[in-house]
Amino acid sequence: MPFRKLLSAAAFVAGAVCAILPASAQQVIKLSTTTSTENSGLLSYLLPKFESKTNSRVHVISVGTGKALELAKNGDVDVTLVHARPLEDKFVAAGYGVNRRDVMYNDFIIVGPDADPAGIKGSKDVLAAMKKIVDSGARFISRGDNSGTDVMERGYWKEIGTQPQGSAYVSAGLGMGEVLNMAAQMQAYTLTDRATYISYRARTGLAIVVEGDKRMFNPYGIIAVNPERYKDINYKGAMQLVEWITSDEGQQAIAGFKVDGQQLFFPSYKAAQ
Repeated sequence: MPFRKLLSAAAFVAGAVCAILPASAQQVIKLSTTTSTENSGLLSYLLPKFESKTNSRVHVISVGTGKALELAKNGDVDVTLVHARPLEDKFVAAGYGVNRRDVMYNDFIIVGPDADPAGIKGSKDVLAAMKKIVDSGARFISRGDNSGTDVMERGYWKEIGTQPQGSAYVSAGLGMGEVLNMAAQMQAYTLTDRATYISYRARTGLAIVVEGDKRMFNPYGIIAVNPERYKDINYKGAMQLVEWITSDEGQQAIAGFKVDGQQLFFPSYKAAQ
């Protein structure tokens, strides 16, 4: 082969190798999280900022909070971002997670059809509103998936001592976005986090009927999986994500995420210190 062509071929190979090296050097961080962080668009907004800063790739598994914690408990992920504080505390107390931190919050709301068959629109008392849904026989769609939203909903039914029966209660076993679509199709009520509702509002046409009750506060926490239990966990990467999302940069990024000009999540790490 002529010397000039040989040099050209060598340069091509060297360039190809250089192009491959950065990708192969990327660390992978496995994150389990609730569907609200995914359905709302928050993660697709946040994670590229973190990935470019740390030469990482975050592999996201978006499920209900119960399943997200189960994946972490089994060592299938490195870190988890969820919103069910009692379940989170139990997870940490059992030794499966370490270094839990508050990350952000928003709130739950009840949404339903404009016709409002239960007559609850404008209520700020979630328990009274849910009792009226039961008494009216109106249909209610439940997540039914042990998510943070599902845990909160079941707590409300327990407090009022009743819940819709028969065909008036649909346990979907689905993510929040899918449940909102079902509620729209079936002209039913459902409990949702505000962020996912706003992201789906245009396609569902559902209206907010109950909001503003302090019992509907919705905090999110991030927890690294305990490396003492699983030696192959990427604990370093998990803690990089924990540190970044609770840093000034990460918290400001959360505050800056908006849909239709509306802020969907509010940073809470500093407030917890």
